[in-house]
Amino acid sequence: MTAQGCAKRPEADAGGAVQAFLAAVQAGDPKAFEAYLDRPALRADLRQQMIGVARANGLDVGGPSDFALDRMIGPQAFKLVQAGAQAPLAGAPSPAQVSALLKTLDKTRVCLHDLTPQQKCLLTFAREAPGWRLVGMPAADLTIEVGAEPKTKP
Repeated sequence: MTAQGCAKRPEADAGGAVQAFLAAVQAGDPKAFEAYLDRPALRADLRQQMIGVARANGLDVGGPSDFALDRMIGPQAFKLVQAGAQAPLAGAPSPAQVSALLKTLDKTRVCLHDLTPQQKCLLTFAREAPGWRLVGMPAADLTIEVGAEPKTKP
C-alpha cells in the first residue's frame, strides 16, 4: 500500500505521453502519432458514436467500416489552436500547457479537457502495457484550444 501512496497521480503520469501525442499532431507526423494510439479501441469508440448518431436520427445501421474509421484517425483530423484567438498554435503545447488540460477519470484513464468550466473531455487516454494510449476521441470537431503558458512562480 505504501508504494501505491507514493505513485504519481494518473494525469501527472500521462502528461509526457499526451504532450508527445500533441507534438506529433502539431508536426503532422503519422509514425509518432501512431505510437500513442490504441487503434482498435479508437475504432470501437468512434463506431459506437456513429451508430448512436444514426439511431438518434431513426436509422438502424451496422456501423462504419474499419477503413472509414481509419480515415478519421490521423494527425490531420486534429486542430490545435490558441485559446480565445482560434489561431493555429505556432508550436507544440508545452508540458505545462498540457498538464493544465488533464484530469483523472480513474486510476487508468485521463482525459484532455476543453477550457470550459465543465471541463468536457475531448480526448481519453488509458494506461496500457506499452504506456499511455489514446482510446477515445470525438467523431467530429477535433479542435483543441490550448491556453497560454502558465506563469512560473519567481
